[in-house]
Amino acid sequence: MVKHIMNLLKGEVTARVESGFPERVLNLCGEYGLIFWNLQWESAAAFTFTLTRRDWKRLRRLTAKLDCELTPVGWRGTPFFLGRMRHRYGLWITLGVCSLLLLWGSFFIWDFEIEGNETVSDQEILRALEKYGVAFGTFGYDVNSFQLRNDLLLELPELSYIAINVRGSRAYVQVRERVDAPEIIDMRQPGNTVADRDALVTAIEPWDGVKMVLPGTMVKEGQLLISGVMDTGYGGNRYVRGMGKVYGRTWYTLRCRVPLTVSETVYTGETRTRRAVLLGKNRINLYIGSSISQDNCDKIINWDQWELPGGLVLPVTVVTETLRPYTVTETRRSEEEALAMAEAVLDRELTALLGGGELLRREVNYQVEGDTLLVTLTAECEEQIGKFVEIPKE
Repeated sequence: MVKHIMNLLKGEVTARVESGFPERVLNLCGEYGLIFWNLQWESAAAFTFTLTRRDWKRLRRLTAKLDCELTPVGWRGTPFFLGRMRHRYGLWITLGVCSLLLLWGSFFIWDFEIEGNETVSDQEILRALEKYGVAFGTFGYDVNSFQLRNDLLLELPELSYIAINVRGSRAYVQVRERVDAPEIIDMRQPGNTVADRDALVTAIEPWDGVKMVLPGTMVKEGQLLISGVMDTGYGGNRYVRGMGKVYGRTWYTLRCRVPLTVSETVYTGETRTRRAVLLGKNRINLYIGSSISQDNCDKIINWDQWELPGGLVLPVTVVTETLRPYTVTETRRSEEEALAMAEAVLDRELTALLGGGELLRREVNYQVEGDTLLVTLTAECEEQIGKFVEIPKE
């Protein structure tokens, strides 16, 4: 395969040889190292074979004094193609203009590659870049990376580092998001630990302060559990940071309503594809009509930006839109399906409320009310119920 491609680049000539002693031509090829292939005998005095363009010229010189007739019957390859095109001046001018346009276009930014961001979206970063003059079609050598970095760090306080490097027609944006410093606890600030919710206390572990309840005590939300006011025994009080962990048994009752009649999307099975071309920021529709799709129709859009070998991005993007029509029908959901959906929602809500607590018992009840299913989840849990509250300074 590689040898075939190399021969096409050099140019191939298929020649017909006719002579009273055709073997002399073959002997010359072997003597002077002329490589040939596809040898086919037409008769005892004539045959055809293929050789490279350079070897064809040498063979013609070597057989000039022989009694034989060399006739080219076919040409293939790059040299012959370019030879046929050499008088087509319009084509060469067009190729030259296109090459100059590609060269000139490579100095502009046609694509952005952003990496390192997790919470800050690509759209936020692109909007901030556009605000300070770096957008689709910006001249690459006008980008002041140092000044732009300072402006963007002020514009996006969520970032701690940003670098913009322009290579060819692509801008590489590398960011690092800011990590918030942990909250500093002022150990000199006195306070109390109170109940975060109604519970039955199962264990109490004070780190500092006075324990105000015992295990087995029912407490209300906001009730004092660990006091930060300690009696010194000398007629005065000492204020400390009444902190600790208090575990208690808690109960939750959560409810969820699920409609039994739902709208279901049924695709018709038909699909329609339309395309458009983006030249820079200008859109050219390759179809007739509006780009607004009809009602009850899903639209799937794919963007395919053209790129030359070597990573040279072109300001040409092909937009392919696939339309899938559908109809909406009313269907009735089974009670089992509605119950499973409600349980999943209630379990997620209970997990969010518990945090790191432990679920001890769980019970689910449901009943049909009109066109909805009312699902009630009752849970018994054990969790940390202590909440620290500062004592205001006088």
